[in-house]
Amino acid sequence: MSAKPSLIKRIFGFIWNTVNGIRKLFLNIIFFGFIALIVVALTSEEEITIEDQSALVLNLAGSIVDQKRHVDPIEAVFKQGNSNDPESEMLLADIIYVIDNATHDQRINSIVLKMGNLRSAGISKMTAIGDSLDKFKAAGKIVVAVGNAYEQNQYFLASYADTIYLNNKGAVSLEGLSSYRLFFKSALEKLNISTHVFRVGTFKSAVEPFIRDDMSAPAKEASSALLNDLWQNYESIVAANRQIETQNIVLSPQRYLTELDAVKGDSAQMAVNMKWVDKLVSDEEFRLAMLESVGKEANGDSYKQISFSEYYSLVQPMPSIIEQESVGIVVAKGNILNGKQQAGQIGGESTSALLKKARFDDKVKAVVLRVDSPGGSAFASEKIRQEVIALKQAGKPVVVSMGSLAASGGYWISASADYIYATPSTLTGSIGIFGMFATFEKVLENWGINSDGVSTSEWAGISATRELDPNVSAVIQRHIEHGYHEFISLVATERDMTLEQVDRIAQGRVWSGTRAVELGLVDDIGDMDSAIAKAAEMAEIEVFDTKVIEQELTTEQIFMQKMLVSFASYMPEATTQSPMVEQFMGQWSSVAEELTQYDDPNGMYMYCENCNY
Repeated sequence: MSAKPSLIKRIFGFIWNTVNGIRKLFLNIIFFGFIALIVVALTSEEEITIEDQSALVLNLAGSIVDQKRHVDPIEAVFKQGNSNDPESEMLLADIIYVIDNATHDQRINSIVLKMGNLRSAGISKMTAIGDSLDKFKAAGKIVVAVGNAYEQNQYFLASYADTIYLNNKGAVSLEGLSSYRLFFKSALEKLNISTHVFRVGTFKSAVEPFIRDDMSAPAKEASSALLNDLWQNYESIVAANRQIETQNIVLSPQRYLTELDAVKGDSAQMAVNMKWVDKLVSDEEFRLAMLESVGKEANGDSYKQISFSEYYSLVQPMPSIIEQESVGIVVAKGNILNGKQQAGQIGGESTSALLKKARFDDKVKAVVLRVDSPGGSAFASEKIRQEVIALKQAGKPVVVSMGSLAASGGYWISASADYIYATPSTLTGSIGIFGMFATFEKVLENWGINSDGVSTSEWAGISATRELDPNVSAVIQRHIEHGYHEFISLVATERDMTLEQVDRIAQGRVWSGTRAVELGLVDDIGDMDSAIAKAAEMAEIEVFDTKVIEQELTTEQIFMQKMLVSFASYMPEATTQSPMVEQFMGQWSSVAEELTQYDDPNGMYMYCENCNY
């Protein structure tokens, strides 16, 4: 009787040993392959040199962000080298740092803007880059932009160039701004899903897609005013940069057809006629133009140039050996969630820990909180704000620099700062609160499934499988109303306003940075440099460093990162989805992601739904 189990055991033991041996062999091949590639990369690496009168090529791709999200190292390797990857990210601070260094670098005489793969940035971030480009031009240097085509965001940045080159078969797409969303009320009803919504604020429309089939009149009113405000800022900057009239930026369909007919349907020539671009060129014609401008490189047939990544590797700041007094910078970018979150998201625990780290660092005398967030969990937002208060109580001034958006929960964590800066196109405000969850009793009933039982109270019987008791619903609504009162009370206290004044400009409404200053929600218009200077002034320090307070990598993560960077250059370029599929899937994935992030322990959220322009 014992022989049979023994035989089975030996058979399975043999199979396991074989599988385990193959696994170890495979892992060893990968590991030693990595090591070999690192050795090759290190031994064969050529020294980067910059020839005199070279062009700095800014090939901006993916998204421009204040903080990169955490990416798994293995995933990063397989995406490395893919400039078409819509999920790739570039730090705004790095781009500005590179341009500012090139401004004072005698070896660089021009910048070439290439933005064919730039997906998103936000007007405020592009304006900051544009300001640096203006300083570059003021130093007597040249900026040119070249592209096969320009979509609206790309064109905004291109407008800062002295000369805009367009492929002779290309086009410029300028449409203005819009705000359209998907609405699910009828779909949820057909699925028999009961959606329970609790909110305060006439304009707090984050939950509208789940309770309506169209946009409400107040939401349309607020969105229309905001879009007009943002677009006016876009038009005025582009018109000034290109020295054209604002009415010549976005044309009515009738006028567009007239202008197109005048050039027999040639979109590229129409772009020249409208003064959107300066010259039409092929790739070869652009190469020849740059050869004439900067000269031919020593080895090869191209013009003298250095890429963004190569130039940054040469000029990137080295860690200071001698620590001195500093202004700490904490980046709060992404949705506000509970607990510890990776870089690229705001965590109630993790972001609070960064602020606490700045508080206990004796060399950090003031803090700039860079906020780029539509909000999220009310509970997590308050935990972060409490750390802002603790910093102030420790005698360290806190200045907020608002990026593209600092709305709802993003405004909550900003409100208690000593001073708040926004850019003209920052989206802020959205002072409101809501709660939402779904129950599925009707869905289950359709399938013949019913929930029944007993409980010691109405609270104990709350379940996603049972109908919500109206009395419980009334209690939840009262909690939401209390949360809204706390929100406007906080703003009234911190901004020296009355509750009535705050309530009139709150109600969930989103404002541009320019309007926020007029309304008293923000102190001044300014960029990151303005915020750093203000923080230093308030801390009464004249000589100082800036110190980014961020999550520290472990020794293993640092090793893995360096190893994979060397390995990545040998990987083939990854493939991507088609833009249409990518756009369609992106809409649905964003909805799914939004639903899964509702994790506030009290079920209350401060989130701006109109912050994706």
